[in-house]
Amino acid sequence: MDKRIDNYITKSADFAKPILNHLRKLIHTACPHVEETIKWGFPHFDYKGMMCSMAAFKHHCAFNFWKAALMKDADSFEENNKNSMGHYGKIASLEDLPSDKIIISRIKEAMKLNDEGIKVPERNKPEKKEVVVPDSLQKELVKNKKAALTFNNFSPSQKREYTDWISDAKTEETKNKRISTAIEWMSEGKIRNWKYLRK
Repeated sequence: MDKRIDNYITKSADFAKPILNHLRKLIHTACPHVEETIKWGFPHFDYKGMMCSMAAFKHHCAFNFWKAALMKDADSFEENNKNSMGHYGKIASLEDLPSDKIIISRIKEAMKLNDEGIKVPERNKPEKKEVVVPDSLQKELVKNKKAALTFNNFSPSQKREYTDWISDAKTEETKNKRISTAIEWMSEGKIRNWKYLRK
């Protein structure tokens, strides 16, 4: 048991406390060797790796299995998750949960996946789009060597921050102002969002 989870439950809204306590109890019943921890600010339950998690929000709770995509209820989990960030949908009371028997059987299924070392298949990463530099910006970069050097040394995402900002301008006047500002900032070695960098 992790005291941080005790604190998490104590600080949760009144409606959430019985839900979180009940889920926690079922997890320990199904998996006596479970290890509790806090990850990303909410309770996680590990067994030979990440197994499941729960969270409380303003008006509902959520419960998730780490390897839900490999489980028997994968389709319904995915459908529920679309609108609630939880594999059992938005849980506002104990009545919204499946029976204890079903939850325990799913926890044991998740345990088995971890026992067997089965991993969730990696999602296909989308191909990174090439950065398209607007002609109007390219012309100004040719005129300013400092700005051009800065731009060429940027990572693709840093380049894209400038090019998208300029391309998104609604009028030609706004576009020209943004190009002028961009050249000025880049000649000083600044990224697009330099104002938000921590000092």
